[in-house]
Amino acid sequence: MSTLVPNFINNCEVTPHTATLDVTSPHTGQPIARVPLSAGDDVDAAVAAADAAWPAWAALTTNARAAKLMALHAVLAAHADELAALIVSEHGKTRGEARGDVAKGLETLAYAAGAGALAAGQATHVSSGVLCRMERAPLGVVASIVPFNFPLMVPFWTLPLALALGNTFVLKPSEKAPLTMARVAQLAAPLLPSGVLNVVHGDAATAQALTDHPRVAAVTFVGSSPVAELVHRRATDAGKRVLALGGAKNHLVALPDCDVEMAARDIVASFTGCAGQRCMAAAVLLVVGEQPALVARVVELARRLAPGDDGALAMGPVIDAAAVARIDAAVAGAAAAGADVLLDGRTGAFAERRAATSGFWVGPSVVLTADPRCALMTEEIFGPVLAVLRCADAAEALAVENASAFGNAACVYTASGASAEFFAQRFAAAMIGVNVGVPVPREPFSFGGCKRSRFGACDITGDAAIEFFSTRRKITTKWAIPADQSWMS
Repeated sequence: MSTLVPNFINNCEVTPHTATLDVTSPHTGQPIARVPLSAGDDVDAAVAAADAAWPAWAALTTNARAAKLMALHAVLAAHADELAALIVSEHGKTRGEARGDVAKGLETLAYAAGAGALAAGQATHVSSGVLCRMERAPLGVVASIVPFNFPLMVPFWTLPLALALGNTFVLKPSEKAPLTMARVAQLAAPLLPSGVLNVVHGDAATAQALTDHPRVAAVTFVGSSPVAELVHRRATDAGKRVLALGGAKNHLVALPDCDVEMAARDIVASFTGCAGQRCMAAAVLLVVGEQPALVARVVELARRLAPGDDGALAMGPVIDAAAVARIDAAVAGAAAAGADVLLDGRTGAFAERRAATSGFWVGPSVVLTADPRCALMTEEIFGPVLAVLRCADAAEALAVENASAFGNAACVYTASGASAEFFAQRFAAAMIGVNVGVPVPREPFSFGGCKRSRFGACDITGDAAIEFFSTRRKITTKWAIPADQSWMS
């Protein structure tokens, strides 16, 4: 029988006596572990531990908390290969992608360790004898509900800064990929006080229990837009601070003056990286003019990819059978509606690997459509599928991008600075690339979309996250002076 992944409460492994789900290997479809579906009592225990730990943790100086985060950084860096191997096994990323997942998590941890400078307060005399100062105070217990697609990086969007600013933490990893953060919790136990970091596993019911818990002050969520909207509404109605990131439909615009080779390689990397299972992946290529050489090169490069977990041309499986069915149905639906399937990921080496291993393998697809309103152009697929639409001019391309319900990322490929600035100022997305198909901001800049890609006022990383994970305390002071003096003396 496969191993049961424990919860982690008060720096101890805790095994709930509840139903379990299998954690399956995307490579083979076989169980590799079991994850508990934590009940309300389990959530209560985790929140109670975090709540009890909060006063002492918040009372530490920012530098003292930062020192513990720096120690955690050193330990996780020493175990980076182990953590990356867990990501490969439970998620299906290639080894390079898994190492990148860990590296990005370590980067946000290093940024948070500088919170003493990043979150410093302010003070100024606002009138004669009156001093006003602002300092940041923690919120209390923060709950974070994360998806499967980046088992370490996405939890580390929130965990490091939340802790650095004096909050305590309850994490619910995805039930599809719980192993990596379970190991992180084990490694963190000797370094963090009891109750500061807690992990509870489970499904939607567990997430709802966390969202509703009266001792949880703030909630972060990353997942699909419909669920993000529900979490945002539910937590807001309960009076909590909440930030919920949703899905995406990211558009790339290729202008006639783009460098064909550079653009093609970047487009393929964007829509096939992590098997298309990332909210910054390219989903739509808007080609201004015909540009047959660019489209042909994109298809050629994508066709070279092979199923596997190592090497520059390897692409891993998707997370589960439901993802395979969704991706296959999207391509089939587009073909039935008259689109031209230039590259069909339902066939070839990936289909052969799926049949041979029972794993969740699906290859890259490139589909040329003439309908900007079709499902392939408007709905999130979350897989290695690129819709291609030819546009007559820049105005048409912008109109298509602007009409999207989502607002995560957009990119323009061009050799012209003027054209780049024109699109950068007119894209409707919040994260914009120029010749960069995955335009993820790096700290101190913050990560977050707009429209139906984000529900809440702040971004989830960088300087904006400092605002989310703290509250501003303003203190105005005036002292009596000797009777024979005045403030004008």
